[in-house]
Amino acid sequence: MPAEPRRWVAPSTVALAAAGLALSAYLTVEHFRDPDTLACPATATVNCARVTTSAQATLLGVPVAVLGVVFFVAMVLACLPFAWRDLRLTWVRAALAGVGVGFVIYLVYAELFLVGSICLWCTAVHAVTLALFAAVAFATAARGVPRPR
Repeated sequence: MPAEPRRWVAPSTVALAAAGLALSAYLTVEHFRDPDTLACPATATVNCARVTTSAQATLLGVPVAVLGVVFFVAMVLACLPFAWRDLRLTWVRAALAGVGVGFVIYLVYAELFLVGSICLWCTAVHAVTLALFAAVAFATAARGVPRPR
């Protein structure tokens, strides 16, 4: 029988997901408003406007920032205390976190090698996503969840 999650798990994962949601919401608003108003320096290496207006800033016509909002809303719901007690959601939460990290890997690659600039706001979202993945992975592993049938 899997153990109950540690006390830190739900509050920390909800806080991380909420932080990611806030960052993604800001990037979404700025995407539709005017990317040039992003609070970000415009140097050769750091240039949020260049990143958020690049071809890589959309996926199938949907802004990546909007996908971030959808991802973090799903993660907030999957990380609520009741969700950690429901074993059926364990693999859903872990899969969502894994998809998030996979997308971050692609986005960092795109920033560094395709766009040639880094967005500090995007980097903050990436860091939150990695921290959220780590918290979910460690909590899931420590809990000893049975394999799906």
